[in-house]
Amino acid sequence: MSPLTKYRKRLKLSQKAFGHKAGFCQSTISHYEKRKRTPSIPDARKIISTLNKLGIDCCFDDVFPPEEIV
Repeated sequence: MSPLTKYRKRLKLSQKAFGHKAGFCQSTISHYEKRKRTPSIPDARKIISTLNKLGIDCCFDDVFPPEEIV
């Protein structure tokens, strides 16, 4: 489960409801959660800002952790 999914579920919001609050459609949130797409920096900031406004204390690396360097 992606961190974004974990935080969204903690808020008890559907992808559609969270997307609406953050300014995205449901399919965009789904793609980010499934890691099919990577958000741009401005879009990632909108997501993090929305999570923080809704009561989730998180930062960029919490929601979009860096890939492990092998």
